[in-house]
Amino acid sequence: MMNVDVLLERALSEIKLLKEEEIFLVKDLFKGYEWNRIPVKDRLLLGTLFLHEVHKEKIPVKAVEKTSSHQQRYQKLPG
Repeated sequence: MMNVDVLLERALSEIKLLKEEEIFLVKDLFKGYEWNRIPVKDRLLLGTLFLHEVHKEKIPVKAVEKTSSHQQRYQKLPG
């Protein structure tokens, strides 16, 4: 399977394709079959690394509420 750092870079590059103020989950940044092929432990690590990038404010995204299944939702910021 791919390195988690490579997966993070792919996820970050997909952000530019989102509309301003669009709400999404990290898994939405991958095709369904690609996401399903990522081992669960790597998905969890990817989510943690993505949230860390958001907190560092290096990407135009903010963390919003969590889903009922405790998945972090994000929103693309304008500009």
